[in-house]
Amino acid sequence: MKLLIGAWRWLDERLGFSSTIMPVVRHPVPRSVNWWYVTGSATLMAFILQVVTGVALATNYVPAPSNAYDSLHFITSQAEFGNILRGMHFFGASAMVVLVLIHMTQVFMTGSYKFPRELNWLSGVLLLALTLAMAFTGQLLRWDQNAFWSTVVGAEQAARTPIIGGILTKLLIAGKTVGGATLTRFFAIHVFLIPALIFGMIGLHLYLAIRHGVSEWPRAGRPVHKATYLQEYEEELKQGEPFFPDAAWKDAVVMLLVVVAIIALAAIFGPPHLGKPADPTIVQAYPRPDWYFVWYFAVLALSPPSIENLVILGFPLLVFLGLALIPLLWPTGERSLRSRPWAPAVVTIPVILVVVLSVEGFRAPWSPNFAALGASPLPAAVQTQLDPARQKGAQVFQFRGCRACHAIAGSGGHKGPDLGAVGDRLTPAQLTTRIAAGGGGMPAYAGVLSPAEMQVLVDFLQGLRSPNREPAGTPLAP
Repeated sequence: MKLLIGAWRWLDERLGFSSTIMPVVRHPVPRSVNWWYVTGSATLMAFILQVVTGVALATNYVPAPSNAYDSLHFITSQAEFGNILRGMHFFGASAMVVLVLIHMTQVFMTGSYKFPRELNWLSGVLLLALTLAMAFTGQLLRWDQNAFWSTVVGAEQAARTPIIGGILTKLLIAGKTVGGATLTRFFAIHVFLIPALIFGMIGLHLYLAIRHGVSEWPRAGRPVHKATYLQEYEEELKQGEPFFPDAAWKDAVVMLLVVVAIIALAAIFGPPHLGKPADPTIVQAYPRPDWYFVWYFAVLALSPPSIENLVILGFPLLVFLGLALIPLLWPTGERSLRSRPWAPAVVTIPVILVVVLSVEGFRAPWSPNFAALGASPLPAAVQTQLDPARQKGAQVFQFRGCRACHAIAGSGGHKGPDLGAVGDRLTPAQLTTRIAAGGGGMPAYAGVLSPAEMQVLVDFLQGLRSPNREPAGTPLAP
């Protein structure tokens, strides 16, 4: 103990901890600070964990098209603790996104963005943008088919920006197409540029938190007025407590829980699955972003083509502009939820929309289900009811990719209507016309199917109907 005390005094005499750092660490906070205030520290812990695991992964990762996939596969399957590290990095990214949003929600619900803490909120909005950018650039580093084509989709969206679209796309992907230069650039942005910006923004955020102090718990009937708030806050601090150790222990407990939770998730579920290696020549892909972007993927997919560009460019701009304007439009007034009953609705409605859109995004009924083409032609319950002639039609249905968009007996895609009882609705002539002419997003097969294929396919579909139902167009019995 004497040795430790002596070492501390030796360092303190030379670095001045007790006169510079300790007053900051022990700055007073209101006694009303409670467990709701730990979300910021939890987010910081998730970021620190991302830096640590990211550095560890970078020691084995090779950001080159010929080696990126193999190096990541080596990390996952052969490197010591590589599987756990990849899992921690993935779940750490998810935790960081979630915790940033929870922290912003807590600040909004308690009205802590009001005077004099407007810049605290604005720096938090920038941290949210940087966190999402970090998540987006990290996906390409897997260098599998999903990551490659997701980046292609993102680049195409950037290209639609008026005036600067072409320049922005070239800056993003380092050329005209996604390739090796894109991977190297994304690696540099993900590993160096964005973390540096986040470090700087966190420094500013913490400085502002110390400069203006931690906001007290809101009380009804005590609105924020610029003329009197600072004096009222000083009076609050006179009854306060030092941040360390009186309040800091709560942050320490939650930060430890964040680390334990991320390690546990990595150990139980492992890292995200690596798909097939990236191959620009294979265009039959089904790109889907990581889960925190799936809701936006659904928004774009459900938007009418006539307003697609407006949604791609305007929606993110509208969201971040709205967040930035909150403290500028409402810097004063009541902070208590009793006086702001609309605040929970402002949070709850977007959360519900994001959840609903995320569920729809994972289902993705608007996209062909190419996985269905590799399965057996039809479910066994339907297969056993087919005679040899209709078996040929079922083979055409599978071979020509119809099952990627149409389901039968619950098996197949959802882009087109379910054909489980199509024989109840359409006659052979109507089926032939629909298949030949296409329409409503369905391609025309008139020049694709031979007359024999068309005939057996129509016969097969005409036989798909509800039990005890006659085919469509059959005259009623007299």
